[in-house]
Amino acid sequence: MRTLHCFIFSGIFLISFSLQVAAQNKSLRADLEQIIKSADARVGIALLHLENRDTLSIHGKQHFPMQSVYKFPLAMAVLSEVDKGKLSLDQKIHIRKEDMLPNTWSPMAKKYPQGNADVPLSELVMNTVSLSDNNTCDMLFRMLGGPKSIERYIHGLGVKNIAIVATEEEMHRDWNVQFTNWCEPIAMVQLLDIFYKQKALSKVNNELLWKWMVETPTGMHRLKGLLPAGTVVAHKTGTDGPNAEGVVGAINDVGIITLPNGSHIALVVYVSMLKDEKKAEDTIARIAKTCYDYYSGSR
Repeated sequence: MRTLHCFIFSGIFLISFSLQVAAQNKSLRADLEQIIKSADARVGIALLHLENRDTLSIHGKQHFPMQSVYKFPLAMAVLSEVDKGKLSLDQKIHIRKEDMLPNTWSPMAKKYPQGNADVPLSELVMNTVSLSDNNTCDMLFRMLGGPKSIERYIHGLGVKNIAIVATEEEMHRDWNVQFTNWCEPIAMVQLLDIFYKQKALSKVNNELLWKWMVETPTGMHRLKGLLPAGTVVAHKTGTDGPNAEGVVGAINDVGIITLPNGSHIALVVYVSMLKDEKKAEDTIARIAKTCYDYYSGSR
């Protein structure tokens, strides 16, 4: 019933998003479009006020590479299996040496370079979401049957316009593979809405994932970059390295920002095909601050 409920919710969500396009605030849209013009990159934005349901999107139906943003839906899929009793966050997972690839971002590989360790599943998921560990990400993919199994789970929630097909190891082998893991900004904001409203996970696991996403040290200059100190942001970043021509496929940040009055906005910002990572991060930060100021009434 939960999958059917989410499918129905998905249809209502997309209809609502479409119907409100004409009512989007013109000044906010104009400000965001000016920021995008100076980005020297492809930029996609989707925004949803989670309480009053106000929406805004720019290039919201285009495909953008996710990079590590897809670790958020992966974590939801793992925690769903925990909710079903098929997995336990306390169960020990054996780390082999071959699991800890050295030439990738992996705090776990630094901790266990030779593998040969047994760690609780909770530590693998936390490392994947909060620390964006590529090795633990691929371990979780293997546990659940591969990226396509995660895609099926997310599609089952009614979020259709997302593709999860390649592992971190596969993306590291070929720069172009990252574009097979794509998502429309509107689809990711839809998933954030499902997450925030606890429509997919139990309360305890939803709160645990929220905690990991709030506590992440990644992306401090992106969504959080220009927001007031202490602003609560539950988010997941995605980052690509440059190819031989110096082109970066993705600098992303997606998440939920808590406003001063206690309400929330879900905000997705994908920046793709860029050459200046700092400029991309500044673009994300400026977009987040502009949306924050508008919905907190400070502009």
